[in-house]
Amino acid sequence: MTKPVLATLSTIALLGFAAGAGAQGVGALDANGDGVLTIDEVQLVMTELTAEEFAAMDINGDGALDGAEVDAAREAGLLPA
Repeated sequence: MTKPVLATLSTIALLGFAAGAGAQGVGALDANGDGVLTIDEVQLVMTELTAEEFAAMDINGDGALDGAEVDAAREAGLLPA
């Protein structure tokens, strides 16, 4: 993981993404309020996030991260805890 990505992860934590993720919803990044995060929503803050990195978090391959996938990504260290 590059230094800019690590810095961006810290920014996400400050924006409340980590605090609002998982069972409580996907947090402030859910721009349209549909309960999931698309790559576009995540890349608004994690500008260095690649499609491959997002796909690694998208367990079911539906193109969006639901609360369970956000929780799993946090546990795997892909998103801030």
